Amino acid sequence: MGKVYFISGIDTDAGKSYCTGWLAREWTNQGQRVITQKFVQTGDCGYSEDIDLHRKIMDVEPFPEDIDHTTAPMVFSYPCSPHLAARLDNREIDFKVIESATDKLSNNYDVVLIEGAGGLMVPLKDEYLTIDYIKEHDLPLIFVVHGGLGSINHALLGFEAIKARGIRLEYLLYNKVYDSEDSIIADETRKYLGDWVKRHFPDTLILDVPRIFLPPKKRRL
Repeated sequence: MGKVYFISGIDTDAGKSYCTGWLAREWTNQGQRVITQKFVQTGDCGYSEDIDLHRKIMDVEPFPEDIDHTTAPMVFSYPCSPHLAARLDNREIDFKVIESATDKLSNNYDVVLIEGAGGLMVPLKDEYLTIDYIKEHDLPLIFVVHGGLGSINHALLGFEAIKARGIRLEYLLYNKVYDSEDSIIADETRKYLGDWVKRHFPDTLILDVPRIFLPPKKRRL
C-alpha cells in the first residue's frame, strides 16, 4: 500500500492545485511512483481541471486512472462548496466511491496526494467538514500557505483547528507563486509562519514551492 496524504490550504486561493502538481513532480523525479487525486471537484462537468493542471505541472500525459475517473471520483458542476454543489446537482457525495478510488490508487502507486476542495473547514455535508474527513481517515496533512496579506491570520486559524483535532501536520508548503507583491510582507510572513510551525509542530517539514510558471488564476474550489 502506498502512502496517502491529504493536501489542504488556508483558503480557496492558496494554490493547492499548483502545489499538489509541484510536489508530485518533485517526488516523481526522486524515483517515487506518485499520482494525485481530486477529492471532490466542483465547477466542472465530467472531468477535473485541477487534475489536468497537476499533469501539466508534472509534465506527463494523463494517467489511465484519469481516464476512468479514479483520480476524480466526484465531480459537480457548480463552482461552490461541495455540500452546495452536490445539492444543486441533486446528488450526494458518495464517500464510499471516494475511499474505493483512493484505495485503488494506493495499491498501485507509492504515493497518493489527495487535493481537497477549498480549505479545511469547507462543508461536505451540513455537519461534516473536510477536516472531519481527514481526522476520520487518519490522513497525514500537507498544508498550503502563502505570503499574501491576511494569510498569517488564516494560517494560524488552520493550525489551531489542526492541533485541536490531533491531525498530523507532515508538511507545510509555502507557496511563493501567490506571494504578496510587497516583499516586506512576503518575507515577514514566511519567517513568521516558519517560526510558528517550528515551535508548535516541531516534526513538520517546511518546503518552499518556487514559481515555475503562473497558470491563469481562477476562483474555484
